Amino acid sequence: MTTTTRQRVLFLCTGNSARSQMAEGLLRQMAGDRFEVFSAGTRPVGLNPKAVAVMAEIGIDIAGNRSKSVDEFAGQQFDYVFTVCDKAKESCPIFAGGRRRLHQSFEDPASAPADQQLGVFRKVRDQIADRLQEFLRSDGQVSRG
Repeated sequence: MTTTTRQRVLFLCTGNSARSQMAEGLLRQMAGDRFEVFSAGTRPVGLNPKAVAVMAEIGIDIAGNRSKSVDEFAGQQFDYVFTVCDKAKESCPIFAGGRRRLHQSFEDPASAPADQQLGVFRKVRDQIADRLQEFLRSDGQVSRG
């Protein structure tokens, strides 16, 4: 039996409530078991119910996820550390053995006006999905299905 070590990916944002949680769920679905995927926040605030709702719309269940502090991952090794907001990029710790650090800032959907939030959550979810498709084609070196 051949054992393949999966690459480890950590998504970081400030609150670990929406963007990094959606990215974690999306990459798990897109890449199957090719990666070990985690998410955390520099100041975790809890999982946003609208993130759960818009992910459920596309068949991805993140309802069981919890908002985690980046401190929980201190000293762990990651192949990719992907920051999804500028604040997290500025305060992101250096991870020992981290192969690549990637950044793409996405709008904070929770900061949109209340009557527009669900639409902004959907837009950001789709933008993250597009970025992850690019990642899988290039950095993640995962072949197209």
